[in-house]
Amino acid sequence: MRCTWWGHASATVAAGGARVAVDPLLVDRLAHLGRYAASPGPAATEADLVLVSHQHLDHCHVPSLARFAPDVPLVVPRGSEPVLSRLADRPLVPVAPGDVVERAGVRVEVLAASHDGRRHPLDRAGAPALGFRVTHLGTGDRWWYPGDTGLRDDMVDLGPVDLALVPIGGWGPSLGEGHMGPDDAAEAVRRVGARWAVGVHWGTFWPLGLRRLARRTHRELFVTPGERFVTAMAGSGTEAIVVRPGETVDR
Repeated sequence: MRCTWWGHASATVAAGGARVAVDPLLVDRLAHLGRYAASPGPAATEADLVLVSHQHLDHCHVPSLARFAPDVPLVVPRGSEPVLSRLADRPLVPVAPGDVVERAGVRVEVLAASHDGRRHPLDRAGAPALGFRVTHLGTGDRWWYPGDTGLRDDMVDLGPVDLALVPIGGWGPSLGEGHMGPDDAAEAVRRVGARWAVGVHWGTFWPLGLRRLARRTHRELFVTPGERFVTAMAGSGTEAIVVRPGETVDR
């Protein structure tokens, strides 16, 4: 199994010939946020399936999704179709918690997430925030990506996976409700059980100009989450790995 982190929550996991991308955000600027890491290369759009966890702009970025080949299925929250109207000619697979779909050689179990899944605060229709547990049918390799979420009691019901791909930070000025920092992320991995874990959703985007105004917050949410996650996972039996944007690790 091979995992490449492209920065923020964007990653590609490959096993048995099936490549699955999650929450691709492949630009260097998003509104007031700037990318302070390596820009994703063309390989970031090489996938057989794409999973989108929720409608927030930093997870459901339509221009990034449009860069994938037009025949690549997009598994998206049910109710997000209007947001994705530009991609209506693509193979969209709308899902909700409890659904199970098989595409591109993998089995995707759709999970609930404790997070506001609306596109914006005035969005009345909304769509659920999701997590995913993915099984590669050819190899049996399993991995878990909870999306943006707080800790949940039902994480203990998922059963162990090979890889946990968990959010451990944010982009300020605060982490906010419905997110996990390094300690909560480590607890989540303990509840699920994993052979190895990679922290995402940190060390990539930050509000322009905020670094000088909020140095302590920048260090807490942007600089140190990786090392703190490794420390929090010590003695758990899970190998916690710090990956830099654009790097690939396999186990």
